[in-house]
Amino acid sequence: MMTGSHVVADIFCVRCGSIVGWKYEIAHEKGQKYKEGKSVLERFKICGPDGSNYYEANVGGSDTDEI
Repeated sequence: MMTGSHVVADIFCVRCGSIVGWKYEIAHEKGQKYKEGKSVLERFKICGPDGSNYYEANVGGSDTDEI
């Protein structure tokens, strides 16, 4: 990664087995320690409950926009 060396674990869909993101396990640089335990999901790889592409169905918003 461009921000330094990290140890990550894949996040996968339990239904289809596709890798949909990653979780930062260890950040080796002091300035990157805040990432440890955080997850990144690739929005274009996530499908909604009806099978539609999540990214296309929810462009421009986030879950917190509706609260």
